[in-house]
Amino acid sequence: MSHYDVVVIGASAAGTTAATTARKFYPKHTILVISDADEVLIPCGIPYIFGTVGDAHKNLIPVDKIMASNKIDVLKSRVEQIDRKAKTVIVTDGSAISYDRLVLATGSKPVVPPLKGATLDNVFAIWKDVPYLENMMEAIDKADRLAIIGGGFIGAEMAEECRKRRPDMPISIVEMQEHCLQLVYDSNLCAMAEEALRAQDINIITSERVEEIVGETKVSGLRLSSGKTVHADVVLLGIGATPNVDLAKSAGLDIGPMRGINVDRYMATSDPDIYACGDCAEKISFFDQHPSGLRLASIATMEARIAGANLFTHKRSNQGVVGCFSTVLNKEAYAAAGLTTKQATDKGYDIVVGEAKSVNRHPGLMAGAAMLDVKLIFERGTGIILGGQIQGALSGGELINAVSAFISNRMTANDIAMFQAGTHPALTASPIAYQLVNAAENAIVGMAS
Repeated sequence: MSHYDVVVIGASAAGTTAATTARKFYPKHTILVISDADEVLIPCGIPYIFGTVGDAHKNLIPVDKIMASNKIDVLKSRVEQIDRKAKTVIVTDGSAISYDRLVLATGSKPVVPPLKGATLDNVFAIWKDVPYLENMMEAIDKADRLAIIGGGFIGAEMAEECRKRRPDMPISIVEMQEHCLQLVYDSNLCAMAEEALRAQDINIITSERVEEIVGETKVSGLRLSSGKTVHADVVLLGIGATPNVDLAKSAGLDIGPMRGINVDRYMATSDPDIYACGDCAEKISFFDQHPSGLRLASIATMEARIAGANLFTHKRSNQGVVGCFSTVLNKEAYAAAGLTTKQATDKGYDIVVGEAKSVNRHPGLMAGAAMLDVKLIFERGTGIILGGQIQGALSGGELINAVSAFISNRMTANDIAMFQAGTHPALTASPIAYQLVNAAENAIVGMAS
């Protein structure tokens, strides 16, 4: 039986980051990563293999190269069982590997709703599996009509990328909420995102629930709650993901209310020698410490850096998930961090909003100039920032990360108005018109009224 000081199960964003972080903090320890995938996909890049990238093999995490450069061993196998008492994992060939510390980074699985017809041919969930996605791509290439259930990030991005792949194919998105992307953005930004999709001849159907996926052996369409039918010979399920906790459950680890593996602030599970991170782990909100359903690669790697650092001595703690999102629709950025106005008011905050819109270069005739609209949300009494949303120039995709940092550090509107931002004519808005600063200043004026 072989022994490793650290065994990591999973080699996607969380597993790879946990292993490399452990190597940085514990350079003399032996580390093994076990993965049952021959090729590990970059999760956020999956929609883009259908259009911009064009090939699943161009969207892979170079796991072997990363691990070799960090002197971490890799085993391509499936873990069938965890024996917590013996502190071993049993892999597919029956062999046992013992550990001092174990990290579970088993990720998530796409939600497949209990709809009649969900198992028909040409109904696809977004599995993180290269052969599966290649089959999906082949079906889309042959399709006459495509329907996507779910208007979140996956649904919107898949629609746009499939439009690039099939310029003339009818494409529809069916979303049960009033707007696509409603769980992330305020309604005005959602409406703009929908118009960006409609401008590419993507049919948006909102406030409609799918009652049945119609067909004999192969899908032929969707029957909606209104009685209408959407014709399609390929259907994509883009309605979210659920934690992959099968291994943890069978090992008797505690599972939380959002169906993830229960972890403490140090990412330790109910077994002090086992840690969990990424989509498989339970989350709490940064804002109220209540359970959160957020699952993002950025959260997964943050948690992995905590877990990897804490394996033998606790060095970091998790303050909860903020949520920082960005996407590109019709060549414009849509980005958000923290709470929307609705989420903030639903949590009981008395809020004030500051907005600023300006070109992202100075002067505005500089190459790459585009409008950038920033909205910041603050608690009225304390002035502490709760959220922010950005739309327009692609530079907004990086600017939202600054907003996330403001939130994580509980900065106030005055802190943001007074921070010293670096500006340059070819890179940013003018220091006079810098959107983050001016949005904060406008919020301060609102607080005084």
